[in-house]
Amino acid sequence: MRRQGGLRRPAARVLLPVLGLVLTALPLPGATAAPRPTVPARAAVPSGAVPAAAHTTARPPHHWVGGWATALTPPGSSGLSATGFADRTVRMVVHLAAGGDRIRLRLSNAYGTRPLDLGAVTVARRSAGAATVPGTRRTVTFGGQRSAAVPVGAEAVSDPIPLRVAADRDLVVSVHLPTPTGPATWHGWAKQTNYLSTPGDHTGDEDGSAFPEEATSWFFLHGVDVSATVAAHTVVAFGDSITEGGAIPDDVNLRWPDILARRLADGARPGQGLSVVNAGIGGNRLLSDAGTAVEGRINLGVNAEARFARDVLDRPAVSAAIVLLGTNDLGSGSGVHPGSGLTSGELIAGLASLAGRAHAAGIALHTGTITPNAKLTPAAERIRVTVNRWIRTGHAFDSVIDFDAALRDPAAPQRLLPGYDSGDGVHPNVAGMRTMAQAVDLSALGRPPVTR
Repeated sequence: MRRQGGLRRPAARVLLPVLGLVLTALPLPGATAAPRPTVPARAAVPSGAVPAAAHTTARPPHHWVGGWATALTPPGSSGLSATGFADRTVRMVVHLAAGGDRIRLRLSNAYGTRPLDLGAVTVARRSAGAATVPGTRRTVTFGGQRSAAVPVGAEAVSDPIPLRVAADRDLVVSVHLPTPTGPATWHGWAKQTNYLSTPGDHTGDEDGSAFPEEATSWFFLHGVDVSATVAAHTVVAFGDSITEGGAIPDDVNLRWPDILARRLADGARPGQGLSVVNAGIGGNRLLSDAGTAVEGRINLGVNAEARFARDVLDRPAVSAAIVLLGTNDLGSGSGVHPGSGLTSGELIAGLASLAGRAHAAGIALHTGTITPNAKLTPAAERIRVTVNRWIRTGHAFDSVIDFDAALRDPAAPQRLLPGYDSGDGVHPNVAGMRTMAQAVDLSALGRPPVTR
């Protein structure tokens, strides 16, 4: 239930996966995550582990929050993510939710099959297209070295990079991959145009002439942390394609988490604000791995319970998460056990498990009701209604965001209101995204988790 993303050449559109680098052990789907060891690299790479933020005190003037993030998936079974890169520079555009005077990068090899060589990495403010603002380029180092090797299943966290960045602005990250990467860790549907170079190291190029190919994917890049002066904590939006961006146009930054970030930024006082990062994956399920789509070129990610630690608990200064999941479980009808049918009890147990894990880490969990989906069978719709009733009344969460009530057609509650429907009966359009962001109670995001 997700439209295709991909790689573009000037006249033709071709799917291009995103690569991701990680210096932490990756748990197998469905397994309990073990503590992530620090792994040696060509340069010593810091672990970058940051504890969850406390809710009761403001942060010091400079501290790390999530400025931007994505959720990474295994490679597809075909296409560039399956083959990877060799002697190419990938130039990626990310839209920051927090500003500050220093940043650091998280590059992941979570799903790689061989060590990932980072030949050179730079960051710069974006001008237009693949071009950067002159004079803003900074060389990224890892343990003081300009290159690093990221072991299989690990994540590299860079040294702090002195670059002043602003919220709601684009940052360009360029990564030269000098040796064959093998299958790539990536995020396939970025809703953002990124760029692939001709052969060679083009990380230092200010113009975009060496980047003839375009991609709507992110490669190896897991997050950008910001040493923030306004944001005190990170809020993670954790979900599927509706959180990832769904059917909105590329390059507009109008996902509901983007709009929520702007709401939170308005009037925020220094040291007391909240940054919002997006951990949505198109097609993702709560309970089971969804496999691949688009002729194998896109991977829909491991199940949400398996990725919750990496995409929520391990982010810097997380104080709250917003969960919106379940529609793809309903659409597939797949239960926890392979070949078994989905039940409302399984979805309820899965959501309750996420709440318990968040609360154990001192993180508040706010959950959205499952939005209308015109493609559901009558049996799946009955499960949706049952699960939503439990979400509203079960008292498992720190607050409930009633996305279902905000988006549904009163005359046909199983459907989106026509003014919010992108046309596929599943994904909200931009007006729907705005309504979703407005449905979030901002005051609830600033409260500590409920003790149970």
